[in-house]
Amino acid sequence: MSLPTPDHNALRFVPADGPVLEPVTKFGGQPVWLAEPTWPLSAELGRPMRFLGQIRLPGESVRLAYLFLTDDPEDAIDSTWELEAGENACFCVPGQVPDFVTVASLRRGPTFGEDHLVEFGAPPEDDDADSLHSRVGGAPSWLQAEETPAGDWRFLAQLDSCDLPFDVNFGDAGVGYAFVDETTGEGRFLWQCG
Repeated sequence: MSLPTPDHNALRFVPADGPVLEPVTKFGGQPVWLAEPTWPLSAELGRPMRFLGQIRLPGESVRLAYLFLTDDPEDAIDSTWELEAGENACFCVPGQVPDFVTVASLRRGPTFGEDHLVEFGAPPEDDDADSLHSRVGGAPSWLQAEETPAGDWRFLAQLDSCDLPFDVNFGDAGVGYAFVDETTGEGRFLWQCG
């Protein structure tokens, strides 16, 4: 299994040959649950959020961070960019779901697209222009003002909507940012757009 390193943490998305059933970093498809399913529900709509992806955390034991976002074509929700509005979710298993997120015991639900695995590579040569590229680890490159959550959070990933293998509504050419608390397994996700 490939894991990111400081010099090779840029994401390249590769279509999978079929459903990915292993606990690896992937985007799209269905989550590979390491415990009982905890599918987040939209705070406003009460419907399941869409599964964006899962990221394998470093370490000897298997841990995954799961990412979800409310993106309902029938009902536009304005607060999906906010850290704690209940319209996006990031959490680790093992770990705990943030208390502002309501979950259901659904094993399968809406997703953004087919399974895509990732290959980790060097950042683009012109890193100044491409500092917003999708990556795992390192430090965030903020599209707007810095918005790291207050407290003891580790930067997990940055997702450029222009890099992702499917359409995700992060506004106009937006970038998503994920953070985790390694002690509790809670996560936070937000996005910014230009």
